[in-house]
Amino acid sequence: MSQELEVWQRGPLPGITPILQPVGHALLQAREEVELYLESFPDRLLWVKLAGMASAGFHLQHLSGVLDRVFTYARGEKLNSFQFEQLEAEGKDIPEGLTVSTLLDRFRKQVDQAMEQLRTTDPATLADYRGVGRAGLPSTVIGLLVHGAEHTMRHVGQLMVTVKVLAHGKGE
Repeated sequence: MSQELEVWQRGPLPGITPILQPVGHALLQAREEVELYLESFPDRLLWVKLAGMASAGFHLQHLSGVLDRVFTYARGEKLNSFQFEQLEAEGKDIPEGLTVSTLLDRFRKQVDQAMEQLRTTDPATLADYRGVGRAGLPSTVIGLLVHGAEHTMRHVGQLMVTVKVLAHGKGE
């Protein structure tokens, strides 16, 4: 099928239960859009903030981090020390060693992991309670999976605007 069609218009995703198809479609759409908008985005603009808003680098870090954390909670697991380190690093000015390429690769891998989790999620567990964070805020498996997708798309939209403005010289 044509890449011009959005992911949801290309049909069902193999191995994913029908009720979770929209989550998978949103995550794959997010990955395609992020790759498209950042394919030639320069590293030198990665941490530039426009009007006090978050940088493209922050959005890329956050996209991966939130998916990892929310899907961890959906599995009924607690965050590990590495995940807390990643959370702490989000939003820090110009973290060393991070480039557009490394952040894109991290996001691609995180979407791949999320897609695998969607394939292996038992539909019978979707209404199961899941505690979120140290406070154990109430959610469900499906609530977390849907939130992961909608939160991802929200940040993709913000990232796309930031990248577009910076790429056209308004941020320099």
